[in-house]
Amino acid sequence: MTGVGQPGEEFRQTVKRSPLAPAVVKRLSALSPWRATASLALDWGVIVGLATATLWANHPVLWCLAPFGIAAAQHGLAILAHQAAHYRMFHTRWLNDAVGMLCAAPLGVSMHTYRILHRVHHNHLYTPADPDMALMAGYPRGRRKLAKKFLKDLLGVTAVKNYLYFFGRPLRKATPDGPAAQASLTDDASETLRRAARADRRLVAALHVALLGATAATGWWPAYFVLWLLPLVTLLQFVLRLRALCEHGAVTDTSTPLRAARTNLAPWHVRFWLFPHQMHYHIEHHLYPSVPHYRLPECHAALRAAGALDDAEISGSLRATWRKFFAPAKRTTA
Repeated sequence: MTGVGQPGEEFRQTVKRSPLAPAVVKRLSALSPWRATASLALDWGVIVGLATATLWANHPVLWCLAPFGIAAAQHGLAILAHQAAHYRMFHTRWLNDAVGMLCAAPLGVSMHTYRILHRVHHNHLYTPADPDMALMAGYPRGRRKLAKKFLKDLLGVTAVKNYLYFFGRPLRKATPDGPAAQASLTDDASETLRRAARADRRLVAALHVALLGATAATGWWPAYFVLWLLPLVTLLQFVLRLRALCEHGAVTDTSTPLRAARTNLAPWHVRFWLFPHQMHYHIEHHLYPSVPHYRLPECHAALRAAGALDDAEISGSLRATWRKFFAPAKRTTA
């Protein structure tokens, strides 16, 4: 399997010569509806459980701690929306996309618009056209600059930029020809996908207007603000940046996904918050976007056995990864 999706909607395999045999890739790419459903139930279960417990007990400690757990589950929903954008949740296209919208729309994200942009990120990783360049390139920049960015995330300032991105606008000009190159590459998106993206954006906007109106009319707006909007525009923005840096920040070779992406072998309690749904296997995801999240550990093992990861960007600890993008900014000499 060399890609996922129809022409104008596909995610291509970005290595010329696959380290794994086609039969192995086909087996690893098989979808499991019950495992996808279990992932979905986990995230929504955490959100509903924490919100219900907080409202029922009405204890200050829960009101302070619940947003952290809800932000982790929101992050999980973002990853499942990402999986749906890759067509990796369910075989049936309408069901896959409906579930992706169910995950993305409450987060204020247009899943179909994200699919258009994310195709460019995968198909043209670390090129001027990559829409994620502004988020991941140019590191290390020094601790002070990075601390400022994290502070903006936690204060909700970054949320505005990120929502413009998820509605189709580049984060900023990472390179002089970046936006122009990106536009020329998103032009190949199918008209079906473009129509779906336009409808999706209207739906997301209408949903959030309706939620704000309903919670204001019923008196539930304080709970909606504290337990949903607050973690959404603060904690989630911080963790999205941190994960992007762990996955792609401060790499030394952008010519191949084996080194332009990074796999982080973090413990489970860190993965729950920072790498939900096996996204710490990020090299594997870029090599084979057809592999669903629950089979990425098997993909990692198969690549290890084939010797394909011997020179790959594999980090054995988060501390080692953080040292790379927290390092002092590189000085250029004339």
